Amino acid sequence: MSFETKEHAKQYWRENVKLMLTLLAIWFAVSYGAGILLVDALNEIRLFGFKLGFWFAQQGSIYTFIVLIFVYVRKMNALDRKYNVHED
Repeated sequence: MSFETKEHAKQYWRENVKLMLTLLAIWFAVSYGAGILLVDALNEIRLFGFKLGFWFAQQGSIYTFIVLIFVYVRKMNALDRKYNVHED
């Protein structure tokens, strides 16, 4: 991976870290917020016969994590192309 200038490298890593922090914040909010903090409120709602708080703690957070992986891959491929450091 070779950047055109050092400024491009700094911008690339700044955007990369911003993306990672955003996705980690979403991950934290779903796993800790929906799975622990809001579990009692969410348990009042049922989804496919299960309490929603339980569902988020057991299944919903896993689905969210998988979606975040695909979002990260897509965004990083776009970022690599933007700074001309893609592997194609």
